[in-house]
Amino acid sequence: MSLLLQPIKEIPLIRQGDDLCQILMEALNLENIDLQDNDILVITQKIISKAEGQLVNIAAIEPSTRAKQIAATCQKDPRLVEVILSESREVVRVAKDTLIVEHKLGFICANAGVDHSNIENTRNESEIWYLKLPVDPDLSAQKIRAFYLEKYGVNIGVMVIDSHGRAWRQGIVGIMIGTAGVPALVDMRGQTDLFGEPLRITQIGAADELAAAASLVMGQADEHIPAVHVRGFPYALSDKTQLGDVLRDKEKDFFR
Repeated sequence: MSLLLQPIKEIPLIRQGDDLCQILMEALNLENIDLQDNDILVITQKIISKAEGQLVNIAAIEPSTRAKQIAATCQKDPRLVEVILSESREVVRVAKDTLIVEHKLGFICANAGVDHSNIENTRNESEIWYLKLPVDPDLSAQKIRAFYLEKYGVNIGVMVIDSHGRAWRQGIVGIMIGTAGVPALVDMRGQTDLFGEPLRITQIGAADELAAAASLVMGQADEHIPAVHVRGFPYALSDKTQLGDVLRDKEKDFFR
């Protein structure tokens, strides 16, 4: 079976309080996409965060002494650093232009995912808007999945994705930060290879693989493609999957 990824282009700019489920459905109709069981919607965290009101005006933030100290090293706005710290469990690395943290959701990333790109901003110094990640991306995905099951009777998967850097490699890739139905991991241990040898450690990061593919379709600049429709995903959907499935325990993380 072929894996098909189709951009969903007919999505307007999202505002706080928008009914994202209905907006996505209307966009799918405009694209003549008829959802089927086992289809997947991959959605960028930005429109989830905007709809859920995760915008923050750093001009109104009073940075702490710690934020000012860290900002002096990484050379970022102390008000931004304060927001990053509020979204973090732990600061992992600080260097010029770099602030790596463990996000409250459990993964390691730059700036706790707090982002300034593709955010409408005025030239007014009293309003400098940044966007935080969704509070609970798994729950956000579950709500969208439930909407389509309850209203249209279709069993789909939903993923929330973001772009992250990687240890040892340059460049960002799309990764899953929230999932409903889409298996985070596919465990191949015990299956055999071409020559009958049993696989011992192979666990496929299926959700991240799909996130990276969808991110290619979405783009990173002014493409305005915040969601992708997927058909032909080669693994079965699962009701028992979550972001935590792919997070490595700290005591097993040898790379911090």
